[in-house]
Amino acid sequence: MPPSEDTPDIHPDSAAAKAAVKALAKLTVHWQPPMAGSSADKDKRRSLADFDPSAKPFSTGDKQRDKATVEVLASELDGLQNLFYADKRFKLLVILQGTDTAGKDGTLRDVFNRMSPLGVHTKGWKAPTEDERAHDYLWRIHQQMPAAGEITIFNRSHYEDVLVPPVNGWITAEQTAQRYAQINDFERMLSETGTVVLKFMLHISFEEQGERLQERIDDVSKNWKFSLGDLDARKQWKHYQKAYEDLLNATSTPWAPWTVVPANSKTHRNLMIAVLLCDAFQKLGLRYPPADPALSGLKIT
Repeated sequence: MPPSEDTPDIHPDSAAAKAAVKALAKLTVHWQPPMAGSSADKDKRRSLADFDPSAKPFSTGDKQRDKATVEVLASELDGLQNLFYADKRFKLLVILQGTDTAGKDGTLRDVFNRMSPLGVHTKGWKAPTEDERAHDYLWRIHQQMPAAGEITIFNRSHYEDVLVPPVNGWITAEQTAQRYAQINDFERMLSETGTVVLKFMLHISFEEQGERLQERIDDVSKNWKFSLGDLDARKQWKHYQKAYEDLLNATSTPWAPWTVVPANSKTHRNLMIAVLLCDAFQKLGLRYPPADPALSGLKIT
């Protein structure tokens, strides 16, 4: 969906800001796979090609205005995070998943940059260590779950375990399907014990990835981000796109739905995720805990 003249605009300190966030968040339905688990799954299955990575459904059409909105929302998220930490009735897990150069680091930097480090943790996942491989594949993941009032943001996630192994033929289709079911059960358990799970698949095109990889080669300050292994994965692009399509259709659940974020535009990527985070916080009905009665009438001298 392209932006329209009716796309809500979010202004600082606007009384209509919450309503604008809510209105934009309603567009998310167009960017979510069908919920797994119904008898009509096969009929409702969506192709990854259905999601245009260059689309900007949350944009006003003005890049500078969109950037300003991201700043407004980043500040709003700071206040909401403080309230979330004080409330302590919930935990929040944010999953940023995507191919190389999809913008996971950029999202962390631009959307979460205003949040206090108090109660906010980030975790980047790499290939498992020898000790981690000696356990089940979710063992290391469970250790990083947020505690009450905390927010944990995953840069990559347990979904690597249904991407890399099947693409490289390390596990069978039957084992992959088994892992989908195990992940769904794991996330259901998290949800039922107070963890809100938000999953974002940052979706870019093959051409956009090529440009971003080339930039990492040409820009000396970005050379450290480039690995020759990135080229090996790029050669498997079609296989990874199919693996993403399969996992999106198999693991988007009512308790942990996937949202595909069109991310060829970095500004739009940030805007869409910031809006959806604000909307998720607003839906929780967060509140500060009751004040200690001992504070009533207390004067500092």
